[in-house]
Amino acid sequence: MMKIADSNWFEVEAYLEYDDRCILPLGSTEQHAHLSLSVDSILSEKIATDAAAPLGIPVFPAVPYGLTPYFMAFPGTVSLKLATYATVIRDILDSLYDTGFRRILIVNGHGGNSPVQPVCAEWMQARDGARCRFHDWWRAPRTWAAVQAVDPVASHASWMENFQWTRLEGRPVPPEQKPYVDFDRLRDRNAQGVRALIGDGNYGGHYQKPDTDMHRIWQVAVDETRTLLEGDWT
Repeated sequence: MMKIADSNWFEVEAYLEYDDRCILPLGSTEQHAHLSLSVDSILSEKIATDAAAPLGIPVFPAVPYGLTPYFMAFPGTVSLKLATYATVIRDILDSLYDTGFRRILIVNGHGGNSPVQPVCAEWMQARDGARCRFHDWWRAPRTWAAVQAVDPVASHASWMENFQWTRLEGRPVPPEQKPYVDFDRLRDRNAQGVRALIGDGNYGGHYQKPDTDMHRIWQVAVDETRTLLEGDWT
């Protein structure tokens, strides 16, 4: 595996002599209740890194900011405008193409970033030979089935995002199961209204599950992501 952060340009150029695949993780900086504000970036980059490890495919640093206007009442959250984000992603894809990459797997860690998918389609249309796959890792079929097998009450900032690498040391989470918020009510209010409705930021569910369950889910997610890298790109 070749993390771009741990590589120099000579090594990337040598890699491009025999392969043109890479991974671009997308994250977000936003509230995750008692977990890190960087949960989505941490998870998307680690999934990408673990999936690419045996294949030697370069993994770029996660884009740390995304689309999260509904959480702007929670300090520490950063949200880009849709037009800004679309331009950023397009510029990154252009840079990857111009330097030799043709097959790009986007590993997305934040549901709010999904509106950028048409940008990827437009980009492929404009770039000869370019391929771009958009992968929401946590809700891919096999991964989501693994989550549901542990507990069907799982949502944003709940146990399903509580891994050893997203917890904050010395800050324990509540022991109870939080009832689901009313998702229909979330759709018609501003950030202040969302905060009033969801309280600490967990949309519903327990705050933590045993690490044995979490590692099992993680391995499913890594394998499912790796399958997209290894699969037929023709």
